Amino acid sequence: MSESTAKNASHLLAWYEAMGVDEAIGETPVDRFAAPAAPSSSESSAEERKRAPAASPDARVRPPKAARTSPPAASAAAPSLEEIETLADLEKAVAAFDGCALKRTAKNTCFARGNDKAKVMLIGEAPGRDEDLQGKPFVGRAGRLLDKMLATIGLDENAVYITNTIYWRPPGNRTPTAQEIGACMPFLTRQIELLEPQVIVLLGGAAAKSVLDTTDGIMRLRGKWKLYNAKGRDIPTLATLHPAYLLRTPDAKRLAWRDLLMLKARLEELAQ
Repeated sequence: MSESTAKNASHLLAWYEAMGVDEAIGETPVDRFAAPAAPSSSESSAEERKRAPAASPDARVRPPKAARTSPPAASAAAPSLEEIETLADLEKAVAAFDGCALKRTAKNTCFARGNDKAKVMLIGEAPGRDEDLQGKPFVGRAGRLLDKMLATIGLDENAVYITNTIYWRPPGNRTPTAQEIGACMPFLTRQIELLEPQVIVLLGGAAAKSVLDTTDGIMRLRGKWKLYNAKGRDIPTLATLHPAYLLRTPDAKRLAWRDLLMLKARLEELAQ
């Protein structure tokens, strides 16, 4: 193998890893660039019959019904969740849930980390590669930065409870779809109800939009206290920038620092 070929192969493997392909399936390699074999006459006829209805000029292509409405699995899960009375039992229910397709490609379920008696709940978007491997949210680079940020206002893992809007890593760390978030939302709602936090902190625009049910961007939402209603109880909720964004945009740390000071002041107020 030439040096250039080896270099290209190395780049391809790195791309596969970034896209979430981290294991080989099958003992025989498959050449994805090879020309497809010509179908037999019987196969061609069968394929033409399958395509025949779609040839009508009046045909309209519409997304599947499941893509236009909330996922049935999510709706079915909500009523039974009322019977769950502990976070430990809720975690078991999430682990047994098969209504989110992300579970089939993830290695682990990332339910939460921190203290299940904490009064501060932090909610991010989705697990990444490190989180998927360890089965805990915010344990990679962004998680380490988050821990340092919390430490500046006197908080550590024993004082907070951290989770995400979805519990499984999207392949390649892509943005979760509305259907995937919707499938997990009943569990997250019950998670908030069971934890009964004094304060919720939403990390990043995706989490803020999902939990606050808004289309506003994170720059409009951050630095302002909102109220999240959990079974008749209003919980002060603060949106801030995601640690992963701060790693890419260090200048924005000054904004996150202001949000942290707001959080610290609110906690001191609640402690009085």
